[in-house]
Amino acid sequence: MQSLMKHFLYTFILIVFFQSKTIYGQNNGDVILGIWYNQEQTSKIQIVKMNNMYYGKIIWLKIPNDEKTGKPKTDHLNPNKEKQNIPLLNLTILRRFSWKGKTEYEGGLIYDPKNGKEYSCKINMTDKNTLHVRGYVGISLLGRTAIWKKAE
Repeated sequence: MQSLMKHFLYTFILIVFFQSKTIYGQNNGDVILGIWYNQEQTSKIQIVKMNNMYYGKIIWLKIPNDEKTGKPKTDHLNPNKEKQNIPLLNLTILRRFSWKGKTEYEGGLIYDPKNGKEYSCKINMTDKNTLHVRGYVGISLLGRTAIWKKAE
C-alpha cells in the first residue's frame, strides 16, 4: 500500500510539474503587458495582446496639448495627410509583435510620431521593468535602441 501511495505521489508531482512548465511557457510572453514609459518619460505606452500579437498605444502624454494652439497634440508629421489630425493620445505606435521565446518580441513595427516614420522593430525585455525597443531599417544593425521602463 505504501509503494502505491509513493507511486501516486510521484506521478502527481510529475504531472503538476509538467503542467506548470507548459502553462508558464505559453503565457511567459505576456510579461510585456502593461504600461511603459518611453525613454524620455514624455509618454506612457500601454502594451496589450490581441489575436496572439502585441500592440502598444500612447495612453498618456506629459504635455498633451500643443503649446501654440492649446489643442490636443496630433500626428501632424504623418505622411498621410488624412491622418495628420488624429490625436497622439490613443495612437497605436507598436503593431503586430510576436513573442519569439524567452525575452524576445519580433516581427513588429514601431511608428515614431516625432518624425512620422514607421520602422521594423524588435523588443527585448532585459528584466521585468526594462524593455530595449529597437527600431531599424532593413537589418537591425541599422537602427536605434530606446530603453523603456515599467510605469506601473
